[in-house]
Amino acid sequence: MATYIDTTQEAGKEFYQNFHDKGKIVMLNLLKFKPKADYSNLDHLKPETEVTGKEAYQLYMEATLPELEKAGSRIMYYGKSNSFLIGPESEQWDAILIVEHESVARFMAFAQNKDYLRTAGHRTAALEDSRLLPSSEIK
Repeated sequence: MATYIDTTQEAGKEFYQNFHDKGKIVMLNLLKFKPKADYSNLDHLKPETEVTGKEAYQLYMEATLPELEKAGSRIMYYGKSNSFLIGPESEQWDAILIVEHESVARFMAFAQNKDYLRTAGHRTAALEDSRLLPSSEIK
């Protein structure tokens, strides 16, 4: 079964082409946490004691929030999830995160910011699988 943690170059290019002139962008994140966070090749971030994927994601959120705010972005919602009411029974997600970004350019600058990238490994350590769906307002 395929899992998705990071974007591909092709998806990034398509995202930019489809959304660069749309104004605010809202990102829907579906998150599935690892039972135990995996800090392989991330020794500089590894906590002193073993943590769950959920706990590692919380470390990611704490480090990321100031960088999001500097970029003019905001968390609209972060909550617990599980099974779909309408959707495949085989898909279950632990959490949903909805983030609003001022623009594609501001989001791209945030995603490439060295201060963000320094601690983004917490996300990699935390997630078993994810989905990221960009959206713009229908006008």
